[in-house]
Amino acid sequence: MKKIELDNVDIAPAALTSGWLLTNQDIQIELDGAVQNIYNSKHDKAERQFRSLGRRYPHHPMPDFLLGLSTWWKILPSNTLNKQYDKVFYTYMDSAIAKGEKLYEADNKNYEACFFLAAAYSFSARLQAERHELRKATVNSKRALDYLELSKEANGLSSEFLFGQALFNYYASWIALEHPFLRPILLFFPKGNRQLGIQQLRNVADNAFYTSTESKYFLLRILGSERENQQEAALAVAKDLVTRYPDNGPFAREYALLSFEQSRFRECERISLDILDKLNQGYPGYEELSGRYATYYLGWIQQTKYKNRTKAKEYYQRCIVFSELTELTQGGYYLYANLNLAKMAVDENNTTAARRYYQVVLDKAERTSALYQEAKDYLKQTQRAATSSSSKQAYSRAQ
Repeated sequence: MKKIELDNVDIAPAALTSGWLLTNQDIQIELDGAVQNIYNSKHDKAERQFRSLGRRYPHHPMPDFLLGLSTWWKILPSNTLNKQYDKVFYTYMDSAIAKGEKLYEADNKNYEACFFLAAAYSFSARLQAERHELRKATVNSKRALDYLELSKEANGLSSEFLFGQALFNYYASWIALEHPFLRPILLFFPKGNRQLGIQQLRNVADNAFYTSTESKYFLLRILGSERENQQEAALAVAKDLVTRYPDNGPFAREYALLSFEQSRFRECERISLDILDKLNQGYPGYEELSGRYATYYLGWIQQTKYKNRTKAKEYYQRCIVFSELTELTQGGYYLYANLNLAKMAVDENNTTAARRYYQVVLDKAERTSALYQEAKDYLKQTQRAATSSSSKQAYSRAQ
Protein backbone atom coordinates (compact mmCIF):
# COMPACT_ATOMS: atom_id res chain seq x y z
CA MET A 1 0.00 0.00 0.00
CA LYS A 2 1.42 3.36 -1.02
CA LYS A 3 1.73 6.06 1.61
CA ILE A 4 -0.32 9.07 0.46
CA GLU A 5 0.85 12.51 1.46
CA LEU A 6 -2.15 14.77 2.07
CA ASP A 7 -0.32 18.11 2.10
CA ASN A 8 -1.43 18.95 -1.42
CA VAL A 9 -4.84 17.29 -1.28
CA ASP A 10 -7.91 18.86 0.25
CA ILE A 11 -9.90 15.63 0.57
CA ALA A 12 -8.80 12.16 1.66
CA PRO A 13 -7.95 9.86 -1.30
CA ALA A 14 -10.88 7.48 -0.87
CA ALA A 15 -13.37 10.33 -1.12
CA LEU A 16 -11.41 12.20 -3.76
CA THR A 17 -11.25 9.25 -6.18
CA SER A 18 -14.80 8.05 -5.62
CA GLY A 19 -16.38 7.50 -9.01
CA TRP A 20 -13.13 7.73 -10.92
CA LEU A 21 -12.73 5.17 -13.71
CA LEU A 22 -8.97 5.75 -13.89
CA THR A 23 -8.33 4.13 -10.50
CA ASN A 24 -11.20 1.64 -10.54
CA GLN A 25 -9.70 -1.84 -10.16
CA ASP A 26 -12.73 -3.58 -11.70
CA ILE A 27 -12.48 -1.40 -14.80
CA GLN A 28 -8.75 -2.16 -15.06
CA ILE A 29 -9.41 -5.90 -14.90
CA GLU A 30 -12.14 -5.53 -17.52
CA LEU A 31 -9.94 -3.48 -19.88
CA ASP A 32 -6.67 -5.35 -19.37
CA GLY A 33 -7.01 -7.31 -22.60
CA ALA A 34 -8.19 -4.27 -24.53
CA VAL A 35 -5.23 -2.14 -23.47
CA GLN A 36 -2.89 -5.01 -24.41
CA ASN A 37 -4.61 -5.25 -27.78
CA ILE A 38 -3.88 -1.59 -28.58
CA TYR A 39 -0.15 -2.25 -28.41
CA ASN A 40 -0.38 -5.58 -30.20
CA SER A 41 -2.15 -3.94 -33.15
CA LYS A 42 -5.44 -5.75 -32.48
CA HIS A 43 -7.37 -2.50 -32.74
CA ASP A 44 -10.78 -3.92 -33.63
CA LYS A 45 -10.85 -6.07 -30.50
CA ALA A 46 -9.70 -3.21 -28.30
CA GLU A 47 -12.17 -0.73 -29.72
CA ARG A 48 -15.15 -3.05 -29.21
CA GLN A 49 -14.43 -3.05 -25.49
CA PHE A 50 -13.87 0.72 -25.36
CA ARG A 51 -17.21 1.31 -27.11
CA SER A 52 -18.89 -1.02 -24.63
CA LEU A 53 -17.39 1.06 -21.81
CA GLY A 54 -18.62 4.20 -23.55
CA ARG A 55 -22.19 2.94 -23.64
CA ARG A 56 -22.09 2.47 -19.86
CA TYR A 57 -20.31 5.76 -19.17
CA PRO A 58 -21.50 8.05 -21.99
CA HIS A 59 -20.44 11.26 -20.22
CA HIS A 60 -16.95 10.16 -19.20
CA PRO A 61 -13.84 11.08 -21.29
CA MET A 62 -12.04 7.75 -20.78
CA PRO A 63 -13.76 5.70 -23.53
CA ASP A 64 -13.23 8.38 -26.18
CA PHE A 65 -9.64 8.95 -25.09
CA LEU A 66 -8.86 5.23 -25.32
CA LEU A 67 -10.48 5.06 -28.76
CA GLY A 68 -8.30 8.02 -29.74
CA LEU A 69 -5.21 6.30 -28.34
CA SER A 70 -5.99 3.20 -30.37
CA THR A 71 -6.29 5.40 -33.47
CA TRP A 72 -2.97 7.09 -32.63
CA TRP A 73 -1.31 3.66 -32.77
CA LYS A 74 -2.71 3.20 -36.27
CA ILE A 75 -0.98 6.43 -37.30
CA LEU A 76 2.34 5.91 -35.49
CA PRO A 77 3.73 2.90 -37.44
CA SER A 78 4.19 5.09 -40.54
CA ASN A 79 6.18 7.59 -38.46
CA THR A 80 2.91 9.61 -38.56
CA LEU A 81 3.17 9.95 -42.37
CA ASN A 82 -0.19 8.19 -42.79
CA LYS A 83 -2.97 10.80 -42.69
CA GLN A 84 -5.80 8.31 -43.23
CA TYR A 85 -6.87 8.33 -39.57
CA ASP A 86 -6.38 12.01 -38.71
CA LYS A 87 -10.05 13.01 -38.70
CA VAL A 88 -11.09 10.01 -36.62
CA PHE A 89 -8.28 10.67 -34.16
CA TYR A 90 -9.19 14.34 -33.69
CA THR A 91 -12.89 13.45 -33.34
CA TYR A 92 -12.17 11.10 -30.43
CA MET A 93 -9.80 13.54 -28.72
CA ASP A 94 -12.19 16.47 -29.15
CA SER A 95 -15.00 14.38 -27.65
CA ALA A 96 -12.78 13.40 -24.70
CA ILE A 97 -11.92 17.08 -24.18
CA ALA A 98 -15.57 18.19 -24.28
CA LYS A 99 -16.58 15.56 -21.72
CA GLY A 100 -13.55 16.25 -19.53
CA GLU A 101 -14.28 19.98 -19.47
CA LYS A 102 -17.85 19.35 -18.34
CA LEU A 103 -16.61 17.20 -15.47
CA TYR A 104 -14.06 19.81 -14.48
CA GLU A 105 -16.59 22.64 -14.64
CA ALA A 106 -18.84 20.65 -12.30
CA ASP A 107 -15.97 19.96 -9.86
CA ASN A 108 -12.62 21.75 -10.02
CA LYS A 109 -11.13 19.07 -7.73
CA ASN A 110 -11.82 16.40 -10.31
CA TYR A 111 -8.19 15.61 -11.08
CA GLU A 112 -9.20 12.63 -13.18
CA ALA A 113 -10.85 15.08 -15.58
CA CYS A 114 -7.62 17.13 -15.56
CA PHE A 115 -5.64 13.99 -16.43
CA PHE A 116 -7.74 13.23 -19.49
CA LEU A 117 -7.82 16.87 -20.56
CA ALA A 118 -4.03 17.13 -20.35
CA ALA A 119 -3.62 13.83 -22.19
CA ALA A 120 -6.13 14.59 -24.96
CA TYR A 121 -4.77 18.09 -25.59
CA SER A 122 -1.18 16.84 -25.63
CA PHE A 123 -1.88 13.98 -28.06
CA SER A 124 -3.70 16.40 -30.35
CA ALA A 125 -0.74 18.78 -30.15
CA ARG A 126 1.67 15.95 -31.00
CA LEU A 127 -0.11 15.18 -34.25
CA GLN A 128 -0.58 18.86 -35.10
CA ALA A 129 3.16 19.41 -34.62
CA GLU A 130 3.86 16.49 -36.97
CA ARG A 131 1.51 18.08 -39.50
CA HIS A 132 3.33 21.43 -39.10
CA GLU A 133 0.18 23.08 -37.77
CA LEU A 134 2.29 25.03 -35.31
CA ARG A 135 -0.33 27.54 -34.18
CA LYS A 136 -2.79 24.80 -33.22
CA ALA A 137 -0.03 22.73 -31.65
CA THR A 138 1.08 25.70 -29.56
CA VAL A 139 -2.44 26.45 -28.31
CA ASN A 140 -3.16 22.83 -27.41
CA SER A 141 0.25 22.42 -25.75
CA LYS A 142 -0.53 25.39 -23.53
CA ARG A 143 -3.91 23.92 -22.59
CA ALA A 144 -2.34 20.53 -21.88
CA LEU A 145 0.27 22.12 -19.62
CA ASP A 146 -2.42 24.08 -17.76
CA TYR A 147 -4.33 20.91 -16.92
CA LEU A 148 -1.10 19.06 -16.18
CA GLU A 149 -0.30 21.69 -13.57
CA LEU A 150 -3.74 21.23 -12.02
CA SER A 151 -3.51 17.43 -12.01
CA LYS A 152 -0.20 17.52 -10.10
CA GLU A 153 -2.30 17.65 -6.93
CA ALA A 154 -3.12 13.97 -7.53
CA ASN A 155 0.40 12.72 -8.27
CA GLY A 156 0.45 10.72 -5.04
CA LEU A 157 -2.89 9.04 -5.75
CA SER A 158 -1.88 7.09 -8.86
CA SER A 159 1.20 6.56 -11.00
CA GLU A 160 -0.92 7.45 -14.02
CA PHE A 161 -0.73 11.12 -13.04
CA LEU A 162 3.08 11.06 -13.10
CA PHE A 163 3.22 10.27 -16.82
CA GLY A 164 2.60 13.79 -18.08
CA GLN A 165 4.75 15.29 -15.35
CA ALA A 166 7.61 12.92 -16.24
CA LEU A 167 7.51 13.92 -19.90
CA PHE A 168 7.36 17.60 -18.98
CA ASN A 169 10.29 17.28 -16.59
CA TYR A 170 12.43 15.52 -19.17
CA TYR A 171 11.61 17.53 -22.27
CA ALA A 172 11.14 20.99 -20.78
CA SER A 173 14.85 21.26 -19.97
CA TRP A 174 15.81 21.35 -23.63
CA ILE A 175 12.63 21.51 -25.72
CA ALA A 176 12.94 25.27 -26.18
CA LEU A 177 16.15 24.62 -28.09
CA GLU A 178 14.59 21.91 -30.24
CA HIS A 179 11.21 23.62 -30.74
CA PRO A 180 11.59 27.41 -30.51
CA PHE A 181 7.85 27.95 -31.14
CA LEU A 182 7.14 26.55 -27.65
CA ARG A 183 9.34 29.05 -25.80
CA PRO A 184 6.48 31.49 -25.00
CA ILE A 185 4.51 28.65 -23.38
CA LEU A 186 7.39 27.42 -21.26
CA LEU A 187 7.87 30.84 -19.68
CA PHE A 188 4.78 30.16 -17.55
CA PHE A 189 6.00 26.87 -16.11
CA PRO A 190 8.88 25.68 -13.94
CA LYS A 191 12.06 24.47 -15.54
CA GLY A 192 12.30 20.76 -16.17
CA ASN A 193 14.61 18.18 -14.67
CA ARG A 194 15.86 15.51 -17.08
CA GLN A 195 16.98 12.98 -14.51
CA LEU A 196 13.81 13.36 -12.46
CA GLY A 197 11.80 12.90 -15.65
CA ILE A 198 13.54 9.61 -16.41
CA GLN A 199 13.06 8.46 -12.82
CA GLN A 200 9.35 9.29 -13.00
CA LEU A 201 8.98 7.50 -16.32
CA ARG A 202 10.49 4.37 -14.77
CA ASN A 203 8.01 4.69 -11.91
CA VAL A 204 5.09 4.90 -14.33
CA ALA A 205 6.45 2.05 -16.45
CA ASP A 206 6.66 -0.20 -13.40
CA ASN A 207 3.44 0.77 -11.61
CA ALA A 208 0.85 2.33 -13.91
CA PHE A 209 -1.85 0.48 -15.82
CA TYR A 210 -2.98 2.70 -18.70
CA THR A 211 0.25 4.66 -19.22
CA SER A 212 2.83 1.95 -18.48
CA THR A 213 3.47 0.97 -22.10
CA GLU A 214 3.52 4.57 -23.31
CA SER A 215 6.14 5.27 -20.65
CA LYS A 216 8.27 2.34 -21.77
CA TYR A 217 8.10 3.52 -25.39
CA PHE A 218 9.26 6.99 -24.38
CA LEU A 219 11.95 5.47 -22.18
CA LEU A 220 13.47 3.41 -24.96
CA ARG A 221 13.48 6.43 -27.30
CA ILE A 222 14.99 8.68 -24.63
CA LEU A 223 17.59 6.21 -23.33
CA GLY A 224 18.63 5.27 -26.86
CA SER A 225 19.02 8.88 -28.00
CA GLU A 226 22.37 10.59 -28.54
CA ARG A 227 21.49 12.90 -25.67
CA GLU A 228 21.29 10.09 -23.08
CA ASN A 229 23.33 7.39 -24.86
CA GLN A 230 22.22 4.55 -22.56
CA GLN A 231 22.07 1.92 -25.29
CA GLU A 232 22.07 -1.18 -23.08
CA ALA A 233 19.21 0.18 -20.97
CA ALA A 234 17.25 1.13 -24.10
CA LEU A 235 17.78 -2.34 -25.58
CA ALA A 236 16.46 -3.95 -22.39
CA VAL A 237 13.28 -1.86 -22.57
CA ALA A 238 12.85 -2.62 -26.28
CA LYS A 239 13.29 -6.35 -25.70
CA ASP A 240 10.66 -6.26 -22.97
CA LEU A 241 8.21 -4.47 -25.27
CA VAL A 242 8.81 -6.85 -28.18
CA THR A 243 8.34 -9.84 -25.88
CA ARG A 244 5.08 -8.46 -24.52
CA TYR A 245 3.78 -7.21 -27.87
CA PRO A 246 5.24 -9.40 -30.64
CA ASP A 247 2.96 -7.89 -33.31
CA ASN A 248 3.81 -4.23 -32.73
CA GLY A 249 5.68 -2.87 -35.75
CA PRO A 250 7.25 0.24 -34.13
CA PHE A 251 8.50 -1.79 -31.14
CA ALA A 252 10.06 -4.37 -33.47
CA ARG A 253 11.64 -1.59 -35.54
CA GLU A 254 13.22 0.02 -32.47
CA TYR A 255 14.47 -3.35 -31.22
CA ALA A 256 16.04 -4.13 -34.60
CA LEU A 257 17.71 -0.70 -34.66
CA LEU A 258 19.17 -1.02 -31.15
CA SER A 259 20.30 -4.60 -31.81
CA PHE A 260 22.06 -3.49 -35.01
CA GLU A 261 23.73 -0.53 -33.32
CA GLN A 262 25.01 -2.78 -30.52
CA SER A 263 26.28 -5.47 -32.90
CA ARG A 264 23.67 -8.01 -31.77
CA PHE A 265 23.46 -9.19 -35.35
CA ARG A 266 21.77 -12.55 -34.85
CA GLU A 267 18.95 -10.93 -32.93
CA CYS A 268 18.80 -8.09 -35.45
CA GLU A 269 18.55 -10.61 -38.28
CA ARG A 270 15.83 -12.59 -36.51
CA ILE A 271 13.62 -9.59 -35.78
CA SER A 272 14.25 -8.05 -39.22
CA LEU A 273 13.15 -11.24 -40.98
CA ASP A 274 10.07 -11.29 -38.76
CA ILE A 275 9.31 -7.68 -39.72
CA LEU A 276 9.51 -8.50 -43.44
CA ASP A 277 7.39 -11.64 -43.02
CA LYS A 278 4.64 -9.72 -41.23
CA LEU A 279 4.88 -6.86 -43.71
CA ASN A 280 4.44 -9.32 -46.59
CA GLN A 281 1.43 -10.87 -44.82
CA GLY A 282 -0.17 -7.45 -44.38
CA TYR A 283 -0.06 -7.30 -40.58
CA PRO A 284 -1.45 -3.99 -39.27
CA GLY A 285 1.30 -1.70 -38.02
CA TYR A 286 3.93 -3.13 -40.38
CA GLU A 287 4.48 -0.58 -43.12
CA GLU A 288 7.12 0.46 -45.65
CA LEU A 289 9.01 2.38 -42.96
CA SER A 290 9.69 -0.83 -41.03
CA GLY A 291 10.63 -2.54 -44.28
CA ARG A 292 13.19 0.19 -44.93
CA TYR A 293 14.90 -0.54 -41.62
CA ALA A 294 14.76 -4.33 -41.89
CA THR A 295 16.03 -4.61 -45.46
CA TYR A 296 19.01 -2.37 -44.78
CA TYR A 297 20.08 -4.40 -41.74
CA LEU A 298 19.64 -7.68 -43.63
CA GLY A 299 21.59 -6.30 -46.60
CA TRP A 300 24.45 -5.25 -44.36
CA ILE A 301 24.48 -8.59 -42.55
CA GLN A 302 24.49 -10.53 -45.82
CA GLN A 303 27.25 -8.34 -47.25
CA THR A 304 29.47 -8.16 -44.16
CA LYS A 305 28.82 -11.31 -42.14
CA TYR A 306 27.77 -13.93 -44.70
CA LYS A 307 29.66 -12.47 -47.71
CA ASN A 308 26.63 -13.15 -49.84
CA ARG A 309 26.59 -10.32 -52.35
CA THR A 310 23.58 -11.61 -54.27
CA LYS A 311 21.31 -11.49 -51.23
CA ALA A 312 22.90 -8.27 -50.00
CA LYS A 313 22.12 -6.54 -53.31
CA GLU A 314 18.54 -7.79 -53.18
CA TYR A 315 17.99 -6.39 -49.70
CA TYR A 316 19.69 -3.07 -50.46
CA GLN A 317 17.58 -2.63 -53.60
CA ARG A 318 14.43 -3.35 -51.59
CA CYS A 319 15.61 -0.78 -49.01
CA ILE A 320 15.88 1.78 -51.79
CA VAL A 321 12.33 1.00 -52.94
CA PHE A 322 10.95 1.26 -49.39
CA SER A 323 12.80 4.56 -48.89
CA GLU A 324 11.34 5.99 -52.07
CA LEU A 325 7.84 4.83 -51.14
CA THR A 326 8.14 6.64 -47.80
CA GLU A 327 9.89 9.62 -49.42
CA LEU A 328 12.84 9.20 -47.05
CA THR A 329 15.66 9.67 -49.54
CA GLN A 330 17.70 12.47 -48.01
CA GLY A 331 20.00 10.39 -45.85
CA GLY A 332 20.47 7.36 -43.69
CA TYR A 333 19.60 3.95 -45.06
CA TYR A 334 18.78 5.19 -48.56
CA LEU A 335 22.21 6.75 -49.01
CA TYR A 336 24.11 3.87 -47.46
CA ALA A 337 22.18 1.27 -49.47
CA ASN A 338 23.21 3.10 -52.66
CA LEU A 339 26.76 3.52 -51.38
CA ASN A 340 27.16 -0.17 -50.56
CA LEU A 341 25.72 -1.16 -53.92
CA ALA A 342 28.19 1.20 -55.57
CA LYS A 343 31.13 -0.33 -53.69
CA MET A 344 30.10 -3.85 -54.64
CA ALA A 345 29.80 -2.76 -58.26
CA VAL A 346 33.32 -1.29 -58.10
CA ASP A 347 34.66 -4.58 -56.72
CA GLU A 348 32.99 -6.35 -59.65
CA ASN A 349 34.42 -3.87 -62.18
CA ASN A 350 30.89 -2.84 -63.13
CA THR A 351 31.60 0.84 -63.73
CA THR A 352 28.18 1.56 -65.21
CA ALA A 353 26.33 0.33 -62.10
CA ALA A 354 28.84 1.93 -59.75
CA ARG A 355 28.45 5.32 -61.44
CA ARG A 356 24.65 5.01 -61.27
CA TYR A 357 24.65 4.36 -57.52
CA TYR A 358 27.34 6.92 -56.79
CA GLN A 359 25.38 9.53 -58.73
CA VAL A 360 22.45 9.02 -56.36
CA VAL A 361 24.79 9.51 -53.40
CA LEU A 362 26.18 12.68 -54.97
CA ASP A 363 22.67 14.04 -55.58
CA LYS A 364 21.33 13.29 -52.09
CA ALA A 365 24.24 13.52 -49.65
CA GLU A 366 25.27 16.62 -47.74
CA ARG A 367 28.07 18.41 -49.61
CA THR A 368 30.25 18.44 -46.50
CA SER A 369 29.91 14.70 -45.88
CA ALA A 370 32.48 12.00 -46.57
CA LEU A 371 29.87 10.15 -48.65
CA TYR A 372 29.52 13.11 -51.00
CA GLN A 373 33.28 13.42 -51.40
CA GLU A 374 33.68 9.68 -52.08
CA ALA A 375 30.98 9.76 -54.75
CA LYS A 376 32.39 12.92 -56.31
CA ASP A 377 35.92 11.49 -56.46
CA TYR A 378 34.78 8.23 -58.05
CA LEU A 379 32.59 9.92 -60.64
CA LYS A 380 35.34 12.38 -61.51
CA GLN A 381 37.93 9.62 -61.81
CA THR A 382 35.77 7.37 -63.98
CA GLN A 383 34.66 10.29 -66.10
CA ARG A 384 38.30 11.03 -66.98
CA ALA A 385 38.84 7.36 -67.79
CA ALA A 386 35.72 7.27 -69.93
CA THR A 387 36.75 10.46 -71.74
CA SER A 388 40.26 9.15 -72.34
CA SER A 389 38.89 5.86 -73.67
CA SER A 390 36.49 7.68 -76.00
CA SER A 391 39.32 9.86 -77.30
CA LYS A 392 41.50 6.83 -78.01
CA GLN A 393 38.63 5.10 -79.83
CA ALA A 394 37.93 8.20 -81.91
CA TYR A 395 41.65 8.52 -82.79
CA SER A 396 41.81 4.83 -83.76
CA ARG A 397 38.81 5.17 -86.06
CA ALA A 398 40.30 8.29 -87.61
CA GLN A 399 43.46 6.35 -88.47
